[in-house]
Amino acid sequence: MAPAISGLNHITLAVTDLDRSMAFYRDMLGCVLRAQWPDGAYLEAGSLWLCLAREDERGQRPRPDYTHIAFSVSDEDYPVLAERLRASCTLWRQNRSEGDSTYFLDPDGHRLEVHVGSLDSRLAYYRAHPEKGVMVFAA
Repeated sequence: MAPAISGLNHITLAVTDLDRSMAFYRDMLGCVLRAQWPDGAYLEAGSLWLCLAREDERGQRPRPDYTHIAFSVSDEDYPVLAERLRASCTLWRQNRSEGDSTYFLDPDGHRLEVHVGSLDSRLAYYRAHPEKGVMVFAA
């Protein structure tokens, strides 16, 4: 059987005002703040992992921001799926975070990612690496 995604991993939204966006998602929609750093935050709503990433260039078209949808993939399936994506899709970003990820465009240019890991593994990474400057909060 061919490697397959196993579900939605997280959603990253590029925002121009991080404090305003954190307040909206936390206070208006009831998301729980799980981590924060100077240019971003992780929030949680049920099983949804939401990342807010501050971007100054929101008004340009096409947008040069980090907004994308990430799908979960298993450790076992990642290498084959990532190679298939690298061979047949346009890549739009290099992985700079914890966990294996491949960032690619769909046929319509939507920014997508396949990612091995979870919010818990990401938070554990930042707890182990305080020099990264991410404050991790209790659930």
